[in-house]
Amino acid sequence: MEKVLRGIVPPLVTPLLDNNTLDVEGLERLIEHVIAGGVHGVFILGTTGEAQSLGFSLRCDMIKQTARILKGRLPLLVGISDTSVADSVALANVAADNGADAVVSAPPYYYATAQPELAEFYEELIPQLPLPVFLYNMPTHTKVSFAPSTIRRIAENPKVIGFKDSSANGGYFQSVMHEFRDRPEFSIFVGPEEMMGEVVLMGAHGGVNGGANMFPKLYVALYNAAVAKDVDKVRELHAKVMQLSSTIYTVGSYGSSYLKGVKAGLSVLGICNDFLAAPFNKFDDEHKAKIRAAIEALEL
Repeated sequence: MEKVLRGIVPPLVTPLLDNNTLDVEGLERLIEHVIAGGVHGVFILGTTGEAQSLGFSLRCDMIKQTARILKGRLPLLVGISDTSVADSVALANVAADNGADAVVSAPPYYYATAQPELAEFYEELIPQLPLPVFLYNMPTHTKVSFAPSTIRRIAENPKVIGFKDSSANGGYFQSVMHEFRDRPEFSIFVGPEEMMGEVVLMGAHGGVNGGANMFPKLYVALYNAAVAKDVDKVRELHAKVMQLSSTIYTVGSYGSSYLKGVKAGLSVLGICNDFLAAPFNKFDDEHKAKIRAAIEALEL
């Protein structure tokens, strides 16, 4: 992996045949699809990858199969977020044994941690990890947000090489960028794709965008336009991303509509199975027809 990771790093879905079985053929098609789309890395076992709904052995299988298919062609980032330090370390060791480049960790969830506790958690965890670490801010799911000063404290450890923010809070994101204005080697990525073009224009390193599972070329083109400061092109491509977001991610009245939409979209595109891990179910035919119509309307 390059010293500073940049670009589009899709948070891969985990293709499934059932709650305990990976759709390996679908995973192969998905990885080849995003590579052909020009992405700059792959992130598995994140929120879009349903990591918290997957058993430990299935997560290990996802790591092993992804590494086997990738064959080192792109940097591989592996989510190790867990409420247990021991399980996070065990998963990180599997990632290292299979040639991953870095791990990604969101705060422990369930009991909310105060900022000093959050820093202390990582000061205990990170020395036990065999790979570099990206911190992952996902406050809607973990009930805690990294204060910029807490990120700075944790990042005093040189193993901490970057940060991914999925708060969808533009002011917060800019405050993190400001905190690290003297650390250009520290990679700062945004999750919500609706913000990606603008934050890259402002100096962020890239996007970890779920829609890049389906349409990697769109997100890579938007990233490249933002890096080139081609504002007219950014505006044009951003409009496509917003069309995708406002149609594919909003089908049905579900907290899981985003995830159902991405997996249904991949199924419509013939890339992988749309089975969702419990407690969720895939879209029925009526909802899937709306996803198909939304994809056709994108004219990509």
